[in-house]
Amino acid sequence: MNILIVEDENMAAKRLTTLLNQTLPNAQIVAQLDSVKRAVEWLGSNSADLLFFDIQLADGLSFEILEQVQVKSPIIFTTAFDEYAIRAFKLNSVDYLLKPIDPNELEAALDKYQKLYADNQAPTLNLAMIEQAMQQMTKKYKERFVVKIGEHIKTIATTDAGYFFSKEKATYLQTLEKNRYIIDYTLEQVEQLVDPEKFFRINRKYLVSLEAIKDIVTYSNSRLRLILKHDDSMDAIVSREKVQDFKKWLDR
Repeated sequence: MNILIVEDENMAAKRLTTLLNQTLPNAQIVAQLDSVKRAVEWLGSNSADLLFFDIQLADGLSFEILEQVQVKSPIIFTTAFDEYAIRAFKLNSVDYLLKPIDPNELEAALDKYQKLYADNQAPTLNLAMIEQAMQQMTKKYKERFVVKIGEHIKTIATTDAGYFFSKEKATYLQTLEKNRYIIDYTLEQVEQLVDPEKFFRINRKYLVSLEAIKDIVTYSNSRLRLILKHDDSMDAIVSREKVQDFKKWLDR
């Protein structure tokens, strides 16, 4: 088996090479490349049986290789990103390995590769899903909100926000330290601007962070009621259709 490694961290490449030599003593590392540019050039006139792509390279994401050159060989991605961040491209590869690579996980990925290709079940690369993954991994969420206090303008860091809520056609930012500000966004706009791992839209009125939740209690009709910091209303109810997704969000 001929193997190509695309990895810009020398220590990570050496570790992967060592593990591969131990797991597949008859395999040959045909090249070790450290950039999108070099990988595109090499794959333009060469091929390998199996490719290992680190996702984030010095000159871009390895997905860009797939946009510039046709790749028919199976790919195992290596990455420091967690499963949530790479969910979109998981279906487009044999497997992914979180760094530092565990020998047992590498062996399992190679077993999966051999089984898939023996049964002709190899995944087909979907460029649309790869583009979605690129957008997901490079997306930058809003870091601060501008608020007006009398004659003064100040900024509130998104990390200081406990939750956002709408009331009487206005949207409010409630900080973890009890301060409350009107912001010039709708709740729908805020939902698109903040990190979904940190904030969850529980209903039409509330977008909450985990840090703001003091307690969760069962409520009527299979719903949940949240007791939030600095909030005395009864409106922080997780709607029935969102309960399961909310539980999954809590359980990350």
